[in-house]
Amino acid sequence: MIHVILFRPEKPLNTGNIMRTCMAVKAKLHIIGPITFSLAEKDLKRAGLDYIETLDYDYYENIEEFNNKHQGINIFYISRYGSKVYSNEDFSDVVKDIYVMFGRESTGIPHDILRDNMDRVLRLPMVANARSLNLSNCVAIVVYEILRQQKFNDLSTSEAIKGEDFLTKELYKS
Repeated sequence: MIHVILFRPEKPLNTGNIMRTCMAVKAKLHIIGPITFSLAEKDLKRAGLDYIETLDYDYYENIEEFNNKHQGINIFYISRYGSKVYSNEDFSDVVKDIYVMFGRESTGIPHDILRDNMDRVLRLPMVANARSLNLSNCVAIVVYEILRQQKFNDLSTSEAIKGEDFLTKELYKS
């Protein structure tokens, strides 16, 4: 299972989008606080739609609470300070839980956490003078790379709600 960890997110719209992504791919979301908005906020629900009602997520008051509940896990950290490209990491083992942490929109993951885990700090390539990408985009990029390497394990690769031949049927109605 993929576990997405948000370290003190600041923007409810980003968090709502990430909640929607996690629900759609059956990833567990871990939100580490404190946060500056309510998880019941309308912006969060606007971005996450009704998907967040079925989302598997936990909220932790602080990093210490998270660490106490998840001892011995192997976390990858996404940061501009990483020297390894995320897509070069082998995520193909579908049996193993994969934890990926993303930092605050304004400051990222605390530097002491990164320094202690440099072998697991990954980056998304971008032009040299760019400081960052949008947080919800970063989560989607990394999560879908993990899923791609796992051959989209247990996810639908065709239209399941309206049927695979929906567009073809629509063409004949006109």
